[in-house]
Amino acid sequence: MNDLNISGRAAIVGLGATEFSKHSGRSELRLAMEATLAALADAGIAPKEVDGFSSYTMDKVPEYEIARLLGLPNVSFFSQVPHGGGAACAPVLHAAMAVATGVAKTVVVYRAMNERSWYRFGTGDYGFRSQPFFESVNFGWYMPHGFHTPAAWVGMFARRYMHTYGATSEDFGRVAVAVRDFAATNPAAFFHGKPITLQDHQQSKWICDPLRLLDCCQESDGAVALVITSSERARDLRARPVYIKGAAQGISAGQQSMTSFYREDITGLPEMGHVARQLWRQSGLGPKDIQTAVLYDHFTPFVLTQLEEFGFCARGEAKDFVRAGQHARGGLLPINPHGGQLGEAYIHGMNGIAEGVRQVRGTSVNQIADVRNVVVTAGTGVPTSGLILGDAV
Repeated sequence: MNDLNISGRAAIVGLGATEFSKHSGRSELRLAMEATLAALADAGIAPKEVDGFSSYTMDKVPEYEIARLLGLPNVSFFSQVPHGGGAACAPVLHAAMAVATGVAKTVVVYRAMNERSWYRFGTGDYGFRSQPFFESVNFGWYMPHGFHTPAAWVGMFARRYMHTYGATSEDFGRVAVAVRDFAATNPAAFFHGKPITLQDHQQSKWICDPLRLLDCCQESDGAVALVITSSERARDLRARPVYIKGAAQGISAGQQSMTSFYREDITGLPEMGHVARQLWRQSGLGPKDIQTAVLYDHFTPFVLTQLEEFGFCARGEAKDFVRAGQHARGGLLPINPHGGQLGEAYIHGMNGIAEGVRQVRGTSVNQIADVRNVVVTAGTGVPTSGLILGDAV
């Protein structure tokens, strides 16, 4: 380990979450406080010890208000990462860097949202109007042609991937069936007790060709929070520490937000490949060292692409991986044992990080055997991020 590598220098020592629902009945600030206090209690750390916060954009809960409600006299570090779900793992990176450099000692990473009952990302109305900002102008090239929603944007990539590699709608359905199988045995999942079949997937309504309803994630209310501190301190705390063995962000050539259609090849996710290479380099691990993966599943096609970017299978072979059931319960690499955003809840990726923590701790309701290392990814199609979480360093 050299002085520039953060691998193993920080650990997740507290985990808290609210229930996941379609109508929380309370404010996002209240949800954030519930998750934060639960995470601190899990860690056995007093609220007054918190001196840092990190979250990500499209968030309406300011860190200064959480600090005020916790009664903190001073906060030394705070950050908010852009690009929505693509930022999901990045606040953990920021927290780990703050802890590793001594900028902060105890950082809370949080996400709270009433994305079902208050507002919905999939409506296709983002308030751009005629504002002369970059994002407004950029999407002005796409929306007149029907590219209004995330499903429409992902559908373009998915159709090209199908054309190039021979993947089918049934292959996307196999991703949905496997995560819903996990959700069915997870009491915290919205779709607890509600597995689906491949026939159910194929009969679900079209959203935007080639995506069907059951290819698309949920819209959910809820909150998740993590407490991160140094590895040295973590060893003396109540909860089993989960070490941050790798943490990275990525932007690649031709990158746009969900509309990188002008790249020479749109069958991959080069920004996620860039994240993967950083994670392997930081941690000294490789695909064979990973027992389970939590891959951001806002839409099923990008799960296949992520498998390839991380080297779990060769380019174009993810369809064969899922046809063989290697991603499912009992497979070589079970994906999203909590049920993912398709089956558990859509908390913008933070519930996926929580599942990674539980898998390393050995406390998941769908515990994979002998977990030592877990890959967790953030949103795809946008500038993104990822983690490797593991046991003793």
